[in-house]
Amino acid sequence: MRRTIVAANWKMNGSVDLVRDLVGGVNSGLATLENAVEVVIIPPALFFRDVQARVEIDRIALGVQNVSQWQAGAYTGELSARMVRDLGGAYVLVGHSERRQLFGEDDSVVAAKLAQVLASGLTAILCVGETLAEREAGAAQQVVSAQIRTALAAVQGDSWNQIVIAYEPVWAIGTGKTATADDAQAMHQMMRGLLAELDAPAEQISLLYGGSVKPDNAAALFAQPDIDGGLIGGASLVAEDFVSICQSA
Repeated sequence: MRRTIVAANWKMNGSVDLVRDLVGGVNSGLATLENAVEVVIIPPALFFRDVQARVEIDRIALGVQNVSQWQAGAYTGELSARMVRDLGGAYVLVGHSERRQLFGEDDSVVAAKLAQVLASGLTAILCVGETLAEREAGAAQQVVSAQIRTALAAVQGDSWNQIVIAYEPVWAIGTGKTATADDAQAMHQMMRGLLAELDAPAEQISLLYGGSVKPDNAAALFAQPDIDGGLIGGASLVAEDFVSICQSA
């Protein structure tokens, strides 16, 4: 059975005060939540321990926004998947569009990082998505399909249980634009079909939507048959908005 997941990607935002206030608000808001949604908070790595110390709800898991493609060694500034595991993390974002665009991470780097995540026993949230130019050229599904095929080429057996995929159209991240529920569903349906082609347990893998998800559009997106939750950016920095989105899942 697929899990319903709502993950908060704080990106490069945060402070000691924000951690205190935001996590406190999320704790309070989720205390009476009746649905079965799994909530993931993914803060900047420097605040991981602070968030961990303040989380009071069992349903909240923690993750990090990025890990190295190397296991260990002389890689100054890098963070390994094993370190995340040792600190009690459960999830890792892999292939986020900002990592691809701003830091030059191509599909081969994404695949190497995903392999490290799986080898460490963590769950990878693989991010895929097309740019506006690619969508307007009619290549959206082709681009997303290629990203998935390359990243997951070596995944097999029980490792599929460690895979979550987040579709995040690049043109809808931080822009206020959102794919319609029908457009998002069409891409998620394609992705689930592709997973079946890859001999993955397609009906058991959670597929999330990310791209300007807000309280006023979350319910319509999450109501789609192949959308199992969301990867939330800006709205995850406001406790009331994030809790409202969790309630919609």
